[in-house]
Amino acid sequence: MSRRAVTAVAVVVVLIAGRLLVSRAIHPVAAARYGAEPVAAPRPEPKLAASGNAARATSDSPSREMTSAGTSENAAESRNASPQLAPADGGVTDVDPHKAFGSKNAPIIMEVFSDFQCPACKTLFLTTNRQLMDNYVTTGKVYLIHRDFPLPMHAHSRVAARYARAAAEIGKVEPAEKALFENQEKWEQSGDIDGTVAAVLSSADMTKVRALVKGGTLEPLIDKDVQLGQMYRVNQTPTTVFHSKGQTYPYSSAMSYEILHQFLDQLLSQK
Repeated sequence: MSRRAVTAVAVVVVLIAGRLLVSRAIHPVAAARYGAEPVAAPRPEPKLAASGNAARATSDSPSREMTSAGTSENAAESRNASPQLAPADGGVTDVDPHKAFGSKNAPIIMEVFSDFQCPACKTLFLTTNRQLMDNYVTTGKVYLIHRDFPLPMHAHSRVAARYARAAAEIGKVEPAEKALFENQEKWEQSGDIDGTVAAVLSSADMTKVRALVKGGTLEPLIDKDVQLGQMYRVNQTPTTVFHSKGQTYPYSSAMSYEILHQFLDQLLSQK
């Protein structure tokens, strides 16, 4: 075989391998190994709401959900967790202290864009978050920020976000979020978000929560999170954006604690 033919075959193999890495949504640990030099993170103008016709994703992970059926190219980009340069502001703005956990000075910041009606977000919350809180957040290694990203395809997710934020305002974020995720299938069918949260809060606390929900002050906070998510090109939930040493690592999907643990330790070991 001539040298020209060998070169052509090599190029084809490299191209195919590259497409496979993107289409298979490699884990952050693998992405960090295979990633090349970081590229500048795009800063598109924020929009108030996701556009497009809502549809459930038909990818290799059916529990993940996307904002629209026409965003597969951007979804592939966001799933690839190779590093990007952080924006000038560090990529972390408009942090609601009621929805942030740990030390602001932690070496790693995690922004989790989540939808209370998303099954994959439920999986992440119930199987990974507790260990993350115990081993990295309370120990000062990770600053965890919850971002509301209610998808248009979900009839009740924005209402659930309002109730969770209201509960956070009065210091009851953990029981409210746990109740919403654990009973997701029930209120998804009935729409009874108020009753779901009321089951774990006192009557006095629910009076405060309902007043906040009806007051209209929470809606702009949710919209800010949505705008920030769109700046990161978030188009499915959950999406986690890691910030470490001036770089950002976006990752879309429910991540197991084993993978998250490996990736966080790798980031912490970098100099």
